[in-house]
Amino acid sequence: MSMPLLRFSRTVLALVLAGCSAISGAPPKGADDAPPADALAAMKEVGRKAGGLIVWSSSRTENHDLYTMKTDGSDVRQITKGDQVDWFPRFSPDGTKILFCRSKSGWVSERDANSSDKWDLYTVGVDGSEPKKVVSNASWGSWISDDEALFVRGTKIFRSKLGSGEETLIMDSEGTSDLSGALLQQPELSSDGKYIAITLRGSKRETGIWNIAKKTWTQTGLGCQINWTPDQESIYWVHPTGNGGSRVFKMPIKDGMPPKQELSEDQLQFMDMPGRRSHEYFPQLSRDGKWLVWGITQRGHDHDIADYEIYLWEVGSPFEKAVRLTYNSGNDRWPDIFIPGQPGTASPAVSAKEEPKTEAQGEPEAAPQKPVPTGKKQKKGKR
Repeated sequence: MSMPLLRFSRTVLALVLAGCSAISGAPPKGADDAPPADALAAMKEVGRKAGGLIVWSSSRTENHDLYTMKTDGSDVRQITKGDQVDWFPRFSPDGTKILFCRSKSGWVSERDANSSDKWDLYTVGVDGSEPKKVVSNASWGSWISDDEALFVRGTKIFRSKLGSGEETLIMDSEGTSDLSGALLQQPELSSDGKYIAITLRGSKRETGIWNIAKKTWTQTGLGCQINWTPDQESIYWVHPTGNGGSRVFKMPIKDGMPPKQELSEDQLQFMDMPGRRSHEYFPQLSRDGKWLVWGITQRGHDHDIADYEIYLWEVGSPFEKAVRLTYNSGNDRWPDIFIPGQPGTASPAVSAKEEPKTEAQGEPEAAPQKPVPTGKKQKKGKR
């Protein structure tokens, strides 16, 4: 192989391996840009039809804080503020609180998302009130119910009633040959509690489903950011192919297993935004499955540095009907969407009536967490 070709091959390999990874660096401070008149009209039309609230992490003030906005892009509010990195926000099922990951101090890259000693989990009201640390030394938190969460610590996945001081061990990848050396990211528990959809990084770079009872792993595909559809009949995830080098796939799942007959990429495709801005990550469906919110960039890839913008799409409509909601040169990532009145939710107001009350320091802390093996409770040992 010639040297130019060898260098080209190495470059391509590096880009492939970088897919779904965040690379170290400092986030850019953003500047607002006015949307074109036709884009603004589309934002209003589609967003008002959705009638919900979006939360996301943004570096527009030079540090990643949490923001909310209505689904038409209006009423943007900063709900956390400080020197730490706040990211991976998730609405509680009733829409009253947001669970998120916060760095213990200063800038920490998303590539260190699995360094549990660098992160804690917090909750905050949708108006920015009552920030509270709920789990220490953990990341990738997601809701199971209005008072219970799933999260990662090291090679383990736990569930915990927030504020109870107790944790239940769901799985440990250590000692499992299929998962040996892998980092567990974005675990999502099925509604029946039998399976966990997980993205693997580190020595493994794939998505799959863990059968909790059988302790078995089933690979579902390459890529990352896997999640269940609200009806639990399918999974969706980011696949490293498509118009801009990534797109969203969707696959039917039954009893924790993919179809026996292999599906083509065209059959799996769920969203692939047309046009030059089409490098897509962070997909999240509303709880009724009717709306998809996610991030897209035109240049770069780094999850916490590149100029991702937040988009909204009514599921089933033409891809080009998706609307861009943010126009800021900072990094906008990991959105979530809450729509009042959707299945399994309450109907809180979608915007605060008062100015957010946030504190960078001095939030009340939860009682020390006590890890517990599945089905058993015991005192927490030293880590």
